[in-house]
Amino acid sequence: MQRALLAGLVVGATCPVIGVYLVLRRLSLIGDGLGHVSFAGVAAGWLAGVYPLLSAAMFAILGAVAIERLRSWRREYGDLALAMVFYSGIALGVVLTSLSRRMNVSLFGYLFGSILTVTQLDLIVISVAGGSVLAILTLLHKELFTLAYDEDLARVSGLPTGFLNYLVVILTAVTVVAALRVVGILLVAGLLVIPVSASLQLARSFRATLTYAILFGVLSVLLGLLAAYVFDLAPGGAIILTAVLTFLLATSVRGVGARRGVST
Repeated sequence: MQRALLAGLVVGATCPVIGVYLVLRRLSLIGDGLGHVSFAGVAAGWLAGVYPLLSAAMFAILGAVAIERLRSWRREYGDLALAMVFYSGIALGVVLTSLSRRMNVSLFGYLFGSILTVTQLDLIVISVAGGSVLAILTLLHKELFTLAYDEDLARVSGLPTGFLNYLVVILTAVTVVAALRVVGILLVAGLLVIPVSASLQLARSFRATLTYAILFGVLSVLLGLLAAYVFDLAPGGAIILTAVLTFLLATSVRGVGARRGVST
């Protein structure tokens, strides 16, 4: 339980931060696509006898580079590029899984999350990955904000937009892999997007959006994990449903505030 809490705190803080840049750039579904690509990596790791998170990271990073490559080549085909990588990842994962002639029980932990079985090695990998992502995002905060606000403005300002675009998708891939053990491949995109969506209901600045997103992400993990422990629920699903509840609550608070503003 201690390892689960520590892993949850790292992932709950990291996912919404990178998620802010994805949501503002309308790349919300990239986390879902990379999650399915990492599924192929996990399956390949099981077959080859390699640490699954390592192989998942390799596949996810390659998938992220492929998505950005296709998107930058034909920007109007961004959705098509995402779909191609998305379904290729699923298909490859299914094929690799079938080669093992059975679905390893441990593989379900990566599909749906298994935070209560996080090992010491998993915790170290998650902490290093999450810490690295947060450090890079903090270091390049101004550049990435400009890119998210207006890519053309960033290009005119002399920023290396190509490098920054690749950096964002690679950091997303690392974040997705770090979150696999917490919420699973099928739900990881929810932790990237839903806390950010909740924060956008209340925040009035970019800094406030980041702050609220981290707060909602951490609360979703902690409360979801508590609910899973008390009511014997699936942790990954409980965490995402808690995030949805925070979004609904934030939306309600915004609606009440808007009605009061109109009445005054």
